[in-house]
Amino acid sequence: MSDPISTSRRAYAEAGVDIDAGNELVNRIKPLAKATARKGADAGLGGFGALFDLKAAGFKDPVLVSTTDGVGTKLKVAIDANKHDTVGIDLVAMCVNDLIVQGAEPLFFLDYFATGKLDIESAAQVIAGIAEGCKQAGCALVGGETAEMPGMYGKGDYDLAGFSVGAAEREQILPREVVAPGDIVLGLASNGVHSNGFSLVRKLVAQENLSYDAPAPFEAGVSLGDALLRPTRIYVKPMLQAVRAGCVKAMAHITGGGLLENIPRVLPDGMGVRIDAASWQAPAVFNWMAKVGKIDANEMARTFNCGIGMAVIVASDKADEAIKILSDAGEKVYRIGVVEPRESGEQVVLNNTGDIWPC
Repeated sequence: MSDPISTSRRAYAEAGVDIDAGNELVNRIKPLAKATARKGADAGLGGFGALFDLKAAGFKDPVLVSTTDGVGTKLKVAIDANKHDTVGIDLVAMCVNDLIVQGAEPLFFLDYFATGKLDIESAAQVIAGIAEGCKQAGCALVGGETAEMPGMYGKGDYDLAGFSVGAAEREQILPREVVAPGDIVLGLASNGVHSNGFSLVRKLVAQENLSYDAPAPFEAGVSLGDALLRPTRIYVKPMLQAVRAGCVKAMAHITGGGLLENIPRVLPDGMGVRIDAASWQAPAVFNWMAKVGKIDANEMARTFNCGIGMAVIVASDKADEAIKILSDAGEKVYRIGVVEPRESGEQVVLNNTGDIWPC
């Protein structure tokens, strides 16, 4: 008689799902997850769920904060460039940077990886990036799901989603309603496009008839693929220091919607900000996109981070302290604007864009 388990596995493999490949991937990523262990979680894989001990993590009166996000069509750049080791960092960054803007420390992270046919090598690279992102954020990779779904994805394609939970002591939850006229807006530098606007980025690459292994037209000594795939910066650890020092009133993670639509999300009614675009040096990729795409400054600032990955609102008498904390932690920090009363019109006014993003 044939072994029913072997027969079942063979039938499933013939349908396009390789259980053995999935098990091999799990075995490859277990040490990666273990390396992200932190107080409150042992980062072990294999159970039906993961436990987290808030008391062991040092919280006294915690409020839980949760986020979920993806990497968007930046994944197509990674797939076309055959470079999979950084998009996992992007996935973590998109979630944990949203946690820190509410004053929350990321505690644990889970991922969802879906593909038509599992390629162990590329999947392992992706998940290694996820583990690296978790280490940068100080959170534990406690589990996830790898879904092999024949017929759902094209050859070589995959999709990612991330889920993270953090906690903040009740009195440290942001934003605070005390944002007021005269408060200073600080900007933390991005290192490029991060993870938003890639449908437009890819359109411009196609328009210019460029390949991802060609030299980047805006940066010497690096390929276009490597330049565009620089992972989203994770701002968690420096920002936690500033929050716990009592320096921060509000933060905005500059993602889809850019500067113009994300900063208002943390402003109280009747408040706006005036931003001086000449106060920071935007990475050259933004100038290149504005030129070849003939994109005006407002559209750039509504689509991309334009060189500012996180906006931080602080009291004027706390600005120097916040800048020192963040700079000492390795961040490039700019004074980019000021909070003003604003009863009507755009909540973000952007000045001096002509020399930054000419088109």
